[in-house]
Amino acid sequence: MSHVRIWLHCVWATKNRHPFLTKESKLDIIEHIKQNARLKSIYIDAINGHTEHLHCIISLGPEQCISKVVQLIKGESSFWINKNKIVKNKFEWADEYFAVSVSESQLQNVRNYITNQEEHHRNNSWEKEYNDFISSYGFERMKG
Repeated sequence: MSHVRIWLHCVWATKNRHPFLTKESKLDIIEHIKQNARLKSIYIDAINGHTEHLHCIISLGPEQCISKVVQLIKGESSFWINKNKIVKNKFEWADEYFAVSVSESQLQNVRNYITNQEEHHRNNSWEKEYNDFISSYGFERMKG
């Protein structure tokens, strides 16, 4: 049996940064994502976000790859949101996402950051957070 622990901090936004994730819809969407992830053997340690994006910590299993896990979460949740008319307009996630590794020593700090998204975004816009990720992790500006 393989023993694998790979923690990822993943972030993705709604298409065109539309603020679909209202107080009413965000909790339903997050709960559905968690339930669907369990069905697909995707371990989500923490998940939260703000009006136009979500953050989560995922632990990859030995047979899982980042792109497939994120696609399963985003694709199925988008389908479910539209099928159940959770939001008024057609819902889509943006194509791009961030995924960075998290060391065991920083795991609780990232959990706290994700848990406190509402507080964080009282003073910081999504654009600032996005640019901080680009800068902090050396990513080139992504399109979408």
